[in-house]
Amino acid sequence: MKTSDYDYILPETAIALYPPLTRGTTKLEVLDRASGSIRHSRYADLAMFLKPGDLLLLNNSRVVQARLLARKTTGANIELVLLEKHRGEPQNRVMYRGRLKPDDMLVAYGKELIVEALEGEGIARIVCRDGGELADFFAENGQVPIPPYLRRAAEEVDRERYQTVFAETPGSVAAPTASLNMTGELIDCLRRRKVDLGFLTLHVGLGTFMPVRGEDLDAHVMHREYYHIPAETIEKIRGVREAGGRVVAVGTTVTRALEHASDLLVNVARGESVEGEADIFIYPGYRFRVVDGLVTNYHAPRSTVLMLTAAFAGWANLKKAYGEALKKGYRFLSYGDSMLIL
Repeated sequence: MKTSDYDYILPETAIALYPPLTRGTTKLEVLDRASGSIRHSRYADLAMFLKPGDLLLLNNSRVVQARLLARKTTGANIELVLLEKHRGEPQNRVMYRGRLKPDDMLVAYGKELIVEALEGEGIARIVCRDGGELADFFAENGQVPIPPYLRRAAEEVDRERYQTVFAETPGSVAAPTASLNMTGELIDCLRRRKVDLGFLTLHVGLGTFMPVRGEDLDAHVMHREYYHIPAETIEKIRGVREAGGRVVAVGTTVTRALEHASDLLVNVARGESVEGEADIFIYPGYRFRVVDGLVTNYHAPRSTVLMLTAAFAGWANLKKAYGEALKKGYRFLSYGDSMLIL
């Protein structure tokens, strides 16, 4: 199986460069993975396609203000992007653009930052000279880390809209985009329909934007992302399983956390939570153990998230759905329209 098998032509005109004027007004393509049939609807009507007793799971990670410009003592500018938070580690790893060496001092917004170490591939560990938390400094002074393919600087609209309405736990440097169009009104509608909701946390990293570079999928090394599934959510998963309902993941981030933790979800003691570092690479041939339905955006060619979606939907089904979406003017990638795959 090769990376090039998961390529398609994505016109630049199909990429959503901004969110819709009103949150929740995007389109929804509904794909039946058993028959391959397709229906067209609205994201706001998601509840129509779910049943009482289904469980919808959402990622409540909060995107941090992760991008800022610093200056070396030589006067050279260095762009820094804070990387996602991991279990038991300080959030002080950055991706940088420019030239750095250990012990370099940088200055940004009057704060002195010290390069503690270089890790290769444009990654460095940086600390605040005054002993403060680097993540707090970025939260106060950084910009929204919108995806690089938008090819524009972050604007005020991104501060609100590149964040879910239920974002809670800081740590992500990319949004769980499948739920960017979730609104309070839709959540109320789902609850009225007796669809239960649950939350977990997976801190999304920049690796979500990276294409697979090699041709051999078996040789690809997946990035890792920290997740935490609270005891309440685990009990909901167990309950819906026992009752014969469906577990519907909103986003590939939720899917990766659930599938990585599949054994623990069954075996962990009642009242205990689960956490880990998801480094699972899901591509066609994978057998899903937890997820029965998936809400997801349209993904870039050759990306790991496209391959995960292809594994769930079937690549032939997904290619057909993508082709129809392009013909009907759907908008792709983070700020775009969505699919429901059942």
